[in-house]
Amino acid sequence: MADSAQDKRLPATGRKISKAKKEGQVARSRDLGHFVAFAAGGALIVGLARPLTDWLVGLLGQGLRFDHAAATDPAAMTQLLADLGWQMLGFVVPLGVVMAAVAVAAGALSGGWNLTFKPLQPKFEKLNPISGLGRLFSKQQFVPTLKACGLALLLFAVGGWYLKDRSHDFTMLLAKPLPAALADAGQMLLDGLLVAVGVLALFSLVDVPLQRWLLAENLKMSHEEVKQEHKETEGNTEVKGKMKALMRQRTRKRMLAAVPQADIVVMNPTHFAVALKYDEAGTGAPRVVAKGSDRLAFKIREIAMESRVPVLQAPPLARALFAHCEIDQEIPGPLFAAVAQVLAWVYQLRAALAAGLPLPDAPGAVTVPPELDPLNKKR
Repeated sequence: MADSAQDKRLPATGRKISKAKKEGQVARSRDLGHFVAFAAGGALIVGLARPLTDWLVGLLGQGLRFDHAAATDPAAMTQLLADLGWQMLGFVVPLGVVMAAVAVAAGALSGGWNLTFKPLQPKFEKLNPISGLGRLFSKQQFVPTLKACGLALLLFAVGGWYLKDRSHDFTMLLAKPLPAALADAGQMLLDGLLVAVGVLALFSLVDVPLQRWLLAENLKMSHEEVKQEHKETEGNTEVKGKMKALMRQRTRKRMLAAVPQADIVVMNPTHFAVALKYDEAGTGAPRVVAKGSDRLAFKIREIAMESRVPVLQAPPLARALFAHCEIDQEIPGPLFAAVAQVLAWVYQLRAALAAGLPLPDAPGAVTVPPELDPLNKKR
């Protein structure tokens, strides 16, 4: 059954959140960006109010000052416009760089730093008008659209109220000298900017948690998606089970193939069997080449008897070796003495068979440290 929006009730996993970040899906608040941009712009105006006013007055005066030669010479007029343009660029370009840095900082403040080029890749499915209408009326788009309309109406209402309240002051600017008019106009514009910044600050306080909630809602997953992701990350359970079974089967075959080369098989008569191999020419300790329990133990004993490998009944040693040794692993130090006792019997047995002498008796009780015998732990 296909997943529907109602089925997606589980929070997004870390893997899906990481994948969404790579695709550019992060909680970005446009209202926070607008607020920071307006606040930074207002701070720049306040900090540079006096030199900016003087510069504007000088620039305006220079632009309105003509003589007969400049007015009749196209080259002189072009040079004047170029000079004024370069002066304007000298102010606009640094201001643009500062505002761009502020915009980047505002984006990082709301959603963190996330560098990706995937959103720039063309997606032709977004050109489909039918799917576009579906996204337009979706829950993810309805809330931001409603919020944007509310912000526009509030800014329009606040701006209209401010213009109506200060309409007389704006009219009186016409009767003032140019320097005073510019200074008063700058102060009134700054007051209006502060009012707009206050409105944007209020909306940004709402929009930042709202964007995070909308992103979390958009990334929610269904039970089927979680299961599919688990299969992709952990692997299919059935496949992993078959692989483990195949590995166990291969290990068992390799282990049983090593039994004929063993020096001795130590058994607990009905439960455990451990095959040991000692390389006299080497420097290492005896190692376990095969081990098994229940049916596998009887299989190891059967192969050992067919291959004329000695089989010794030593329950404590068999239990200790089975519990504390792995395949192709050397025996631990505390078991050296017990294993040396049974290997000495093996060498005596080989010598007697070679010389045709009576076979030596099997060693008596082979003792192992009590802490290595699992039977003692159970007791």
